[in-house]
Amino acid sequence: MDENSLKVGSNEMELVDFRIQKQEDDSVYEGIYGINVSKVREIIRVPSLTELPGTPEFIEGIFDLRNVVIPVVNLAKWMGITEPEGIGKSSRVIITEFNNVLIGFIVHEAKRIRRINWNDIEPATFMSGTGSLESNKITGVTKIEDENVLLILDLESVVQDLGLYEPDVDNIPEELETFSGLALILDDSSTARKIVKEALMKMGFHVVEAMDGEEGLHKLDDLYESYGEDIAEHLKIIISDVEMPKMDGFHFATNVKDDGRFNNIPIVFNSSISDHFSEGRGIEAGGEAYLVKFEASSFYNEVARVVRAHMK
Repeated sequence: MDENSLKVGSNEMELVDFRIQKQEDDSVYEGIYGINVSKVREIIRVPSLTELPGTPEFIEGIFDLRNVVIPVVNLAKWMGITEPEGIGKSSRVIITEFNNVLIGFIVHEAKRIRRINWNDIEPATFMSGTGSLESNKITGVTKIEDENVLLILDLESVVQDLGLYEPDVDNIPEELETFSGLALILDDSSTARKIVKEALMKMGFHVVEAMDGEEGLHKLDDLYESYGEDIAEHLKIIISDVEMPKMDGFHFATNVKDDGRFNNIPIVFNSSISDHFSEGRGIEAGGEAYLVKFEASSFYNEVARVVRAHMK
């Protein structure tokens, strides 16, 4: 790994900065967006696409990429944006992989790679309730140069809405192993927290929730106030997302493992990022396992394995 690579626990992420142009009357406006580099396989010119009859207009078609058939979504059309004429000449397809799904997104320009500290990313709560399709698909915002704002797009939510991915929540083992005690879950997505919470409750755990790494550390402090040095006898496992504003999962785990009060409590990462590099980073950060959202059978089996190992 070169010296410029992200260090585990640095609380930084790398984003692909891409642009979407919007035509309004005689003016063109530029939207600035970002997605995690860990979800990007490659960026290519728009290939020849095969149209799929009966699909929404924003699904441009499919193409074969090294013997893998990939659907392609036009983000501008999906957002209901009127595209300027001639914009297609500079358009690119960002090939992404997350939740073990490959999908391409057409953007008007792929600009650069940005390294940003999670602490500089704010949840996009101010956009909730605006009623726009776009507002419900932004997970975070961060300021960049010239007082511009970059919006971090929630691709998982987009893909679920398109029906191209559904979390596997029903594949429950016939002999589900149950436990007692507490489990702490961290995830900025209320939908993801609900899925994980319900799974853990089926295993017998009482669940404590946090929206990001900072809140997760506060919850641990609260639990220590209640249980003191016996905390590990009560808090059996921590399930953490990786991508979270303010403090990501890797930085959270590094803090936990550096704290003598909590370093013997096992951590399992549960993320949509499905590349092997991130899995390795998760183990390096102190995780006992790295799971891809959401495969019920793998989740139940790995959580049971990790908890059993720490009960010995």
